Amino acid sequence: MKKLLTCLFAALGLTTACGQGDYETDVFKTKSGKTVTFHALVHASIRIQYDGKEIEVDPVTKLGNKVIDYASMPKADYLLVTHEHFDHFNQDAIKLLSGEKTRFITNQRCADMFGSGEVMKNGDKLQIAEDFTIEAVPAYNYTEGHTQFHPKGRDNGYILTIDGLRIYIAGDTEDIPEMSAIKDIDIAFLPCNQPYTMTPDQLVKAAKIIKPKVVFPYHYGQTDVSGLPEQLKGDGIDVRIRHYE
Repeated sequence: MKKLLTCLFAALGLTTACGQGDYETDVFKTKSGKTVTFHALVHASIRIQYDGKEIEVDPVTKLGNKVIDYASMPKADYLLVTHEHFDHFNQDAIKLLSGEKTRFITNQRCADMFGSGEVMKNGDKLQIAEDFTIEAVPAYNYTEGHTQFHPKGRDNGYILTIDGLRIYIAGDTEDIPEMSAIKDIDIAFLPCNQPYTMTPDQLVKAAKIIKPKVVFPYHYGQTDVSGLPEQLKGDGIDVRIRHYE
């Protein structure tokens, strides 16, 4: 009964955590009252549903001992990949999710490796539909000794604006200066695992710069993110920890 009530509340936008299969889901309302549902698949892999459309971000079929059964999911309408690393770019997952109408959107490097794709570079904006735009934003390392992991200008983060709901999917990045230009974000997915992305303190700093309503720490591996909700409580930011290890 408790799980049923939680799911009902989530559908109404009153709370946003209930299970669908083995994955936690979060449900949000757009400006016209439509729902956007996020499925926490694994690490950096996010499934998004909106108005009958399927959006997949950085899908991978297997990571550690966790296997994602993409064959049982609908084909993607839009498939976004941030960069080439194995925990973000997986050709098997892309093939499983691709149908006749799938639009595969990525950076130049992944398009070259896969042999196709719509290329976006930092600063590009794509009008997907009347109520859906995608912006590619910088994602990179700046800490000395870490810049080889994600060099500036190669990889993408994405800002999705879906019927007025603004979603920032940061990709693999640190708390870079360009974040100060990212405004009016409702939901932010921020990575947290050094040496590849951010420390918890960097994530807190990034969240305070961006000021989203909700933050999902993701891509966190073995990093302890349990203290983040308390650290950002005074800033009015709702921090939601899901299984994005």
